[in-house]
Amino acid sequence: MTCGVLSINLLNDHQRVLSVIMMWFTAAVWVFLTVVLAPPLAVHYGRLWREAAPPAVLTIVAATAALGTRLALGGQRTVAAALLVLTAVGWAALSGPVLRRWATPTVGISFLVSVSADSVALLSGTLAVPFGARWLCVAAFLLVLLGLCLYTFAAARFDPRQLLTGRGDHWILGGALAISALSAASATRAAATLGVFPQHHHALTVGTLVLWCVAMAWLPVLIVVEILRPRPNLDLRRWATAFPIGMYAACSFTVGAVAGIGGIVEFARVWTWVAFAFTLVLLVGLAQRIGSSRPGTTLSAPEQPAPLQHQQKGE
Repeated sequence: MTCGVLSINLLNDHQRVLSVIMMWFTAAVWVFLTVVLAPPLAVHYGRLWREAAPPAVLTIVAATAALGTRLALGGQRTVAAALLVLTAVGWAALSGPVLRRWATPTVGISFLVSVSADSVALLSGTLAVPFGARWLCVAAFLLVLLGLCLYTFAAARFDPRQLLTGRGDHWILGGALAISALSAASATRAAATLGVFPQHHHALTVGTLVLWCVAMAWLPVLIVVEILRPRPNLDLRRWATAFPIGMYAACSFTVGAVAGIGGIVEFARVWTWVAFAFTLVLLVGLAQRIGSSRPGTTLSAPEQPAPLQHQQKGE
């Protein structure tokens, strides 16, 4: 998911070679994880629904949509359309179990319920123009609205202490709004091209800009709490930080273009390299963890903090 978003940012910044490298890296990881994870879940059907309980499972949807969006931007619309089908089916199948087993207090990873809806919206809006599909554009707008409703649902149950105690996923609090702004901007641009809601184009543009402003309002807060409470860990949970960082650049590229504000695009160009550097640090950290693993052992996931265990009592 992180590398897919970074590839999109590099493409928007005209760094085509780096973008292609990241795209193929993303595709290779996606295929590898699909080959490794899909057969056991298909064989052990009951396990599928047990694994589908935590919101983290929705990264499957967001990651597939990020890869599909990058492929669509590169002209691979047929493959991207196939990934849109997988994304939509996965989102429809997994969102229900996650919401039925919702637990409070909400932590950062819980906002993936909003991110997943917006990721389907993003890929739908991106493919609407190359396929000339007005209905995809309308679907994208509806999914953006649904994503905002789900964000409000999660935010109303969010434990603010996670800003200081979260191990990386607290950044999704801002990243979820950033992908909402990106999806809205993508749908607005598609609507202008296809002549969908022409009388509301100005309102849609303003609404997209407002979403971007609200998302950006979280960025200084997230940076300040990182300074006040440094968390130098480079374990797997920090990838939940890398995605929002990259998404801030992605949404700024598209919102700036739709709104015609060059300053927003310039911010996106600078922030792309912040996201690039942070991702490289995480990749090096991951390589070191794999390299330090003893032969015959597997790289275990880090122990989850208490809130991610979805405990209902104040532990």
